[in-house]
Amino acid sequence: MKFEQPLWLWLLLIVAALVVAYLVAQRRRSKYAVRFATLPMLEKVAPKSPGWRRHAPALAFLAALTVLTIAIARPVTDVRVPRERATVVVAMDISNSMAATDVEPNRFEVAKSAATDFVNSLPKQFNVGLVSFARTANVVTQPSTNHQATVDALNRLTLTDSTAIGEAVLTSLDAVKSLDADAATDPPPTRIVLLSDGGNTSGRPIDEAAQAAAQAGVPVSTIAYGTPEGTVNLDGRNVPVPADADSLRGLADATNGSFYSAESDQELRSVYSDLQSSIGWSTEEREITNLVAGIALAVALLAGLASLLWFSRLP
Repeated sequence: MKFEQPLWLWLLLIVAALVVAYLVAQRRRSKYAVRFATLPMLEKVAPKSPGWRRHAPALAFLAALTVLTIAIARPVTDVRVPRERATVVVAMDISNSMAATDVEPNRFEVAKSAATDFVNSLPKQFNVGLVSFARTANVVTQPSTNHQATVDALNRLTLTDSTAIGEAVLTSLDAVKSLDADAATDPPPTRIVLLSDGGNTSGRPIDEAAQAAAQAGVPVSTIAYGTPEGTVNLDGRNVPVPADADSLRGLADATNGSFYSAESDQELRSVYSDLQSSIGWSTEEREITNLVAGIALAVALLAGLASLLWFSRLP
């Protein structure tokens, strides 16, 4: 929590002084009571002590003063709010290694299903597009609010050879240039979500793509998909197809994105769920003076009500 006018917090010293004064007064009262009467006599003559209730209204009133002082300092805190606009490009690896069965029934079918759920979970006002990549990268659907078009395109994807991760990022950047009508003057926040189960084997290098994305201010969140033991049968040979986690992590770090690793259907869906949460919401600073002042008023009213009920007087 931060404060717009922190100098007002010095008033808390007055509250602290009042606390000390109250404690001293209670100590003196107890001292004089023992001086002028023996304890057995006090038990017979004096009414039953209210115990902790005697101090509760005063302490609550001091707490209200503390909270009110904080309110005067105009506190500001971070609040998560839903985004009104955003653009998301799903970049999907369609290389032959996605046929590996280390994720049942295979990587490709699970990846398409999880990406479909991810697209459907995004707010309807978000622009969503799809880029597929293997030897080259292609814009399958331009970013738009027609999410069903992207879902339908995901289901039509087929596998081919090679993996062009750098091309996928650069093609995605080209795709986001055709955003909504307000993009020219008020561009919405943009995110590329790239899933791959291999390394860059075709097209321009990842470093070049990362530099372009960083200059455009577009984070690239990457998902390294599949187990290290995954293999695929190519021309009768079992070829290992582990994901190049280091390159994907470097791409995410260089563009201020997030890196994830998923080795199962459940893990991949969890990744997409986390991405949906981070993309669909933003963190903004909000002044909460009214809220804090309301709490102070409520505590003060409770202190007064307790004092009236227990002692028929205000604190």
